[in-house]
Amino acid sequence: MIRPGAVVGLIAPASPPAPEKFDKAFANLSALGYQVKAGDHLRDQYGHLAGRDADRLADLHRAFADPEVDVVWCIRGGYGCSRLLPDLDFDLIRRNPKPFIGYSDVTALHVAIGQKTGLVTFHGTVAAGDFPDNTLQHFRAVLTEGKSEHTIVAPAATDVLTGPEYRPFVIAPGKARGRLTGGNLALLSALAGTAFEPDFRDKIVFIEDVGEQPYRIDRMLTQLIQATNLKRAAGIVLGVFAECQPKEGSFSLSLEDTLRDLLAPLGLPAMYGIPFGHVPYQAVLPYGIMAEMDTESRSLTLLENAVEA
Repeated sequence: MIRPGAVVGLIAPASPPAPEKFDKAFANLSALGYQVKAGDHLRDQYGHLAGRDADRLADLHRAFADPEVDVVWCIRGGYGCSRLLPDLDFDLIRRNPKPFIGYSDVTALHVAIGQKTGLVTFHGTVAAGDFPDNTLQHFRAVLTEGKSEHTIVAPAATDVLTGPEYRPFVIAPGKARGRLTGGNLALLSALAGTAFEPDFRDKIVFIEDVGEQPYRIDRMLTQLIQATNLKRAAGIVLGVFAECQPKEGSFSLSLEDTLRDLLAPLGLPAMYGIPFGHVPYQAVLPYGIMAEMDTESRSLTLLENAVEA
């Protein structure tokens, strides 16, 4: 469990944060009661990357190896994590297990670490993200209380959650159990055909994305369906695909129609609208633990404690 006073190794393995995001990340972690040990290259910038590959990789390795660091937390996503995969020291990470938190581009690191080490890592908001009450409730349930069963339900529309992308819907009804894997659609499709291709067989696969037109969602999902074993998953849980509606006046299927068109024929339980993704409400999803999805209750239940007591 992440206890009060824990030391967070704060790293930037992908894109460089905007200057104000550094202050926000430190304020967030302080408000949560944690100390921060910043990576040596946290504030580096190399074009669209948060420093050169070797330096970003060194910060990640150092955070895992440092006995004073209790948690490794990414300050943001963006782009660049997949560049680090061939040189990750999986033995070092396996020998020094600790919670590793982030989402979006960090999907690449989660998938690779899970498949090469068997460790549980955590799809959750980045350190410079937002922490509304809903997000904090999920964070505490999974990472500070270590509940053995925690249920995440698609929320009803509120003044915070507005727009068609927040409306939950069922693509194919049913219940399913399996270990959790998934993440950002763009990263999952980019990993297809690499040495780090995700293994979806018998898994509950969670997927989200942001700012993509439906035809791009179509292309990436088609890539996953044709190039991986997604068809052999136990079930599919979609988050909130923010800003993914078609442009006004364009010739396009809606986001919902696109998802139904591609996923319904798989014959797997599938639903949309569980609170994760590039949205204010963020559940924490631990890679590798057993979970159960239920389309009738539009819920995802984590069946195991994901952190050590």
